[in-house]
Amino acid sequence: MTRTRQIFVILALILLELPRIGAATAAELIMFEQRGCEWCARWNAEIGPIYPKSDEGHLAPLRRVDIHAPMPEDLAWMRGERFTPSFALVHEGVEYGRIRGYPGEDFFWGLLGEMVARFQARKPAGAAPAG
Repeated sequence: MTRTRQIFVILALILLELPRIGAATAAELIMFEQRGCEWCARWNAEIGPIYPKSDEGHLAPLRRVDIHAPMPEDLAWMRGERFTPSFALVHEGVEYGRIRGYPGEDFFWGLLGEMVARFQARKPAGAAPAG
């Protein structure tokens, strides 16, 4: 095998592994939603276009879960939700906080900021404060 071909094969293998590596290291913001939810629609209009471009969106890409559908297998460990929209920040089987409802942008970004800080400090939701 020529040197150029070896490099090509190595690069191809790296590119094939990147999605798996990224999935293992990225947090996710789970959005529990349901069809006909007017507050979900409001979140989609006010925050939806901005979120993927935000620092929070880069740290924890949005993943939507319909509350009436079976919980995805990889999220079977977490509690479901009855209220929509609700948001849970998760990483590697640990939940770092949950927001129930959406009464506006300031509320959402402020509470999301608290969850992100908890995640960055690696303190799961419900963990006792250090002290």
